[in-house]
Amino acid sequence: MADTPEAIRKAFLTYLIIGGILFVGTVITVLVATQEWLDFGGHGFDWHDAVVGMIIATVKASCVAAVFMHLNHERKSVYWIFFGSLFFCAALFALIGLAKENPIHDDYFYQAGEAAAPVGDTAAK
Repeated sequence: MADTPEAIRKAFLTYLIIGGILFVGTVITVLVATQEWLDFGGHGFDWHDAVVGMIIATVKASCVAAVFMHLNHERKSVYWIFFGSLFFCAALFALIGLAKENPIHDDYFYQAGEAAAPVGDTAAK
């Protein structure tokens, strides 16, 4: 906690810097999603743009957690919990990506009367 006027000024400056980083990150996220000159990958919003947006969101969330939630002053156990949850979140994103890349083609997953599309058949989608 800030107890002296100097510490308050330092904390205020830190909050202004983090606020500026959050504002710039938000502007960049909007520009990546809407502007053609910042379009990664193919034309329009695709997975490349989503990955860039998630990276920007991760940086912003880390700034908020470190400064506004005071995780930069916590003990090691809090860091293990925080980074462990980030690891499991990344693992879930990876599993979703793998499931999307290689879906299950089995009659059990289709409704009665609906024919299963052959593997690689894009016309049935």
